[in-house]
Amino acid sequence: MRALKILALVLLPLASLAACDKKSDAATSGSYDTSPDGNKRFLADYAARAGVKKLPDGLMYRVIKAGTGPTVQKNSDVVTVFYKGSLITGKVFDQTKPEEPAQFQAGGLIPGWVEALKLMKTGDTWEIVVPADLGYGSEGAGGDIPPDQTLVFTMSLTKVEYAP
Repeated sequence: MRALKILALVLLPLASLAACDKKSDAATSGSYDTSPDGNKRFLADYAARAGVKKLPDGLMYRVIKAGTGPTVQKNSDVVTVFYKGSLITGKVFDQTKPEEPAQFQAGGLIPGWVEALKLMKTGDTWEIVVPADLGYGSEGAGGDIPPDQTLVFTMSLTKVEYAP
């Protein structure tokens, strides 16, 4: 009888782990490869997740935290953001430090970011999925982002400074 109790204590946590929804961690699971088929599969899987909004050009986002502040009005506005960018494999290629947000002119970024920032309110935190054609396209970006890659960002918009 004691052996059955021990077996139950071992198997119950394993069964719980096996039952976890793998889609909820799709952006960082590393279960996708960077091949064209891997990118297509990731995009389809992500679009099927609860709470994901897909825009006509393919940009997708999920609101993690809703803000109530002002929005970007013009490409010349300066935004302050915290972010983490990764490939669909989960490999992080860039991120801000917790105490050091980044500042950018809203219109001087990859098209996927420009579009997302114009939809976000100050205080929002979103996870965005940027298809290759709205990111770095067929060129990639240095050694960290290969060509034709879908990118995943977690972005927090903390401030918008309006340009004159």
